[in-house]
Amino acid sequence: MNHLFNGRKVIVGIGSALVDILAHEEEEFLVRTGAAKGGMQLVDHHHELEALLSGVSGTPSIVCGGSACNTVMGVGRLGGRGRFVGKCGTDDFGRRFREGLDACNIEANLIHCDVNPTGRVLSIVTPDAQRSMFTFLGASALALPEEIARSTAFDQAAVVHVEGYLLFNPDLIRMALSRARDAGAAISLDLAAYTVVDQSRDFLFELVEEYVDILIANEDEARAYTGETDEATALAILAEHTEVAVLKVGERGSHIAAKGRTVRVRAMGNGPALDTTGAGDLWASGFLYGLVHGMSLEKAGELGSACGYEVCQVLGAQIPEEGWERIRKLLD
Repeated sequence: MNHLFNGRKVIVGIGSALVDILAHEEEEFLVRTGAAKGGMQLVDHHHELEALLSGVSGTPSIVCGGSACNTVMGVGRLGGRGRFVGKCGTDDFGRRFREGLDACNIEANLIHCDVNPTGRVLSIVTPDAQRSMFTFLGASALALPEEIARSTAFDQAAVVHVEGYLLFNPDLIRMALSRARDAGAAISLDLAAYTVVDQSRDFLFELVEEYVDILIANEDEARAYTGETDEATALAILAEHTEVAVLKVGERGSHIAAKGRTVRVRAMGNGPALDTTGAGDLWASGFLYGLVHGMSLEKAGELGSACGYEVCQVLGAQIPEEGWERIRKLLD
């Protein structure tokens, strides 16, 4: 895989700069609010999110978040070089967001907005550890293609990792992918959520064929993208136009296809999941870190699996230090 990275090591994430608000609720909360379980529902105004929050039974946790941001923060915790590109407000949530990046030694390439507040996500975790999200994009929805065109954030990047949620802003994601390609970076795309794929399928096909080197999907996303329930068939379709394709299958591990061969990676750990928030994001942290540091597909997949397992043992997408210590043992 080294030919993809030109000897570079920096992993750049581009996506929505969001603050995660995490709450445990019963299934009835999803029924009452009409949420698609395991999916993501956009909320147009922060007042709507506040109304949803008023129905939360406990005190929620608040952490720095967003899919691509979670991934690069994981890279930083592994000791790698990470950079994040996104747009946030100048409010208190925006300050918290930058502090979260700083704490993980991530280079912040933030575009600031005085018009809209920082985006946030209400992530509802049900007793089966599934997370269902209500997302108010806030300032991140106002990110403009010309702001990305002027950015130097992709310079010397090994990989530019793009979250699928940017598909809701077609001009922006196309500009980001074009700039990443011009900078000589490999491009990684995480499909993010099956609801995103369902709403963007034709445009997504076009982008993958033209730009994407590494395509990452879970079972639901792969089914929405390929229309196939057979895992081998779905993986083959994911791999048609990419250098590397990943199909994550939860507690059964993952399948990775590259250059005509398929690798099966087992799931790590044996404890039950507390919360699946960030599981895919942190899996990508370990996998991308492993690839740019010269690991085999198998070893990079194992590192991704370890990161995904550890984040499922806590509420939210922030692995505590003792978890990172266990993960780093795989690097020794």
